[in-house]
Amino acid sequence: IDTDSLHLFINLHRVNDIRRINKYFIEINRSLKAGGYFIGCGETIHERYKKFFKKYPVIIASIFYFFDFVFKRIFPKLPGFKELYFLLTNGEKRVLSKAEILGRLSYCGFNILEVKDIDNLMYFIVRKTDKPRRDIAPSYGPLIKLKRISKDAKIIYVYKLRTMHPYSEYLQQYINDKYHLDETGKFKNDFRITSWGKVFRKMWLDELPQLINLFRGELRLFGVRALSEHYFSLYPKDLQELRIQFKPGLVPPYYSDMPSSFEEILESEKKYLLKKKKHPLKTDIEYFFKAWYNIIFKHARSK
Repeated sequence: IDTDSLHLFINLHRVNDIRRINKYFIEINRSLKAGGYFIGCGETIHERYKKFFKKYPVIIASIFYFFDFVFKRIFPKLPGFKELYFLLTNGEKRVLSKAEILGRLSYCGFNILEVKDIDNLMYFIVRKTDKPRRDIAPSYGPLIKLKRISKDAKIIYVYKLRTMHPYSEYLQQYINDKYHLDETGKFKNDFRITSWGKVFRKMWLDELPQLINLFRGELRLFGVRALSEHYFSLYPKDLQELRIQFKPGLVPPYYSDMPSSFEEILESEKKYLLKKKKHPLKTDIEYFFKAWYNIIFKHARSK
């Protein structure tokens, strides 16, 4: 198909059966005119789960679903096993989450307009709004690197254990536009978080790899969180300028003040950074011990 030649492209075959999904989406992007539309569908993890438990008795369904989970969700994300998986399956009937399908579309230059579940499939309408991204390695495996803004607006990559479905980082704008922030400054109804990811976050297991960043000198032990570019853009200009004067940290002032809304989070960070500007060491020591007191004795957690 000629480049920039189509206003509309429709393919209602499941994207789960496409071997190289990104390459396919990029080719559609190339073929569409600016503002052109693409309509497609896929089977999500949620729909696949429901299909297993509708087809088999609960015990048998649980056993089958466990092995399906290991082979089709864990193997493709592990070095060595990934090659074996695609050799055996040729990439067909791949298990994909809603977040991964939409994240891949966003990564490939599409804006998500509408999503709807019909007859056990998720249908989507997207529009070409940009060229595909050129990120070399979008997050996919269990250990991920997330792009974050550091001191002097320098970009660093923060290590974490995966708690979201693959390609979730490309959906921040979509999630914000559709669901907005809740009272704690988090995104409402965030379907990108996996079930085990919620457990990891509650136990802080996902934060452990950031020790790599600490040893490299990219993060301090105490300081404001390193934010993504999109989340950083939600901050007022004066606080953005104040934030980039300091290196981010592992333990944020959140645990010291325990704010209950996004506005209170902004105020908490501003108060901490202004105090730190005058008395760097004294402020960090004061906040650090107060934060750990709240964590240990008041069971403070980031919601």
